Parts: sequence; C-alpha cells; structure tokens
Amino acid sequence: MNPFLPFPPHSCQAVFVAREKRFLVHVVVKNKPVTIHTNNSGSMLGLLRPGMDVFISPASNPKRKLPYTLELVRPHKQWIGVNTATPNRLLRRIWETRAVPEFAAYPAFQSEVRQGLSRLDARLHGPGGELWIEAKNVTMVEDEVAMFPDAVTERGQKHVRELIALARQGIKVAIFLAIQRNDARCFGPADCIDPAFARLFWQAVDCGVQILPYTCLVSPQGIALGARLPLTRP
Repeated sequence: MNPFLPFPPHSCQAVFVAREKRFLVHVVVKNKPVTIHTNNSGSMLGLLRPGMDVFISPASNPKRKLPYTLELVRPHKQWIGVNTATPNRLLRRIWETRAVPEFAAYPAFQSEVRQGLSRLDARLHGPGGELWIEAKNVTMVEDEVAMFPDAVTERGQKHVRELIALARQGIKVAIFLAIQRNDARCFGPADCIDPAFARLFWQAVDCGVQILPYTCLVSPQGIALGARLPLTRP
C-alpha cells in the first residue's frame, strides 16, 4: 500500500498575492481577498510569485482567526508542498503501511518525544530495539538536487546534534526528508545557505545516522510517497 495523505474536504485553489512576515499569506479565494496561515518559517526560496496558483485547506478549528492553511504552491507547472506538518503525518502513514523497510521491525510509534535538549519527531520501538527519527520538509531543488534548509536553521542544527549523540551511544537514528516535489534526482544539504547544518549533516552520516530522502507525488487530491533518492556528497 502506497502511503497517501488526502486533503480535507473544502480545500480549494486560490491565487497568491503576498507573504506578510513569516506566518501570514494574502490570497484571493473566489474573487475575495483572504489572509491565511502558513506554518512554513523558511524562506520558501523561489516559490512565491504574485498571481500564481496555490492550494489551501480549511482550519480544523472553525473558530481559528485565519480560516485556511497554505498547503501547495505552483510557481511553474508542478505543485510543490510547503506545509511543514506534512512530513510528520507522512512519517506516521509510512510506518502504518510498512512502506519503508527501515520502519517495519518496530510495532510501536511515539510522536514528539523529548530527547536531551530537543523534542524529536518520532521514536519507533519494539522487541528489537528503538529507532529515533527527525522529519524535515524539503521544497528547494537546484539543478535536480533537492536541498535543505532554505534558510539558516539553528533548530535543525540542534536536532542533528541530538541524533549524532544518540548514534554515538549505539542507538539507531534516522533523518526522514520529505521532498514535496518530484523533480529531483538526488539530495544534499544546502551548504551555500547553512554551512553549519551541512557540516553536522555529513558528520551525522559518518556516525551512522540513516538518511532517508523521499520525493512526494503532490497534487490537489493529496500527497503520496514517491521515490527514494541517493545522496550527493561534495
């Protein structure tokens, strides 16, 4: 079974107007200007263009001030997912469907588990041990190379340090990278944007942290897991 996350009812297409600060986006829905929420604190480098199509989902709480959340953008021909909650939801769906062999041996799944100074996205465990996972959302592709992050991320650096510390204790750890687009051939950290993160990333690889980069098949119907990509190392 291929993991798939459908969008909720009453999700709809809109037209992007502008981004205000980090978490507010102005769009036009059925000829009406609306301010909506985006949970993506990154730069979304090269993805936001006035007049382009976007796809939005209704807030689960009808009393929320901002009625919609930004899910997809279409700066060119393809849809690209920008909701940073998607990787965690997809991670659980992958575990439920046993779609990734590395997860199949663990019958229990815990979300948002405290580890050291951080809260990591998942802890899988069972009779055979445990696997700690941090999930990241990837939206940037340059010359067919998917890259993360698209802005300096001290939080991301902290998470990788925690994974390295666990790996050095002999505990299995992984980074799941949900590349919410389907035009990349490989993955590598964006050392041109956050060289500190890139150094930690390769240090993690050398310590035995599993790197799981997967493309996603993105459409207004939902998001499905795509192909696993190889790493590219300078």
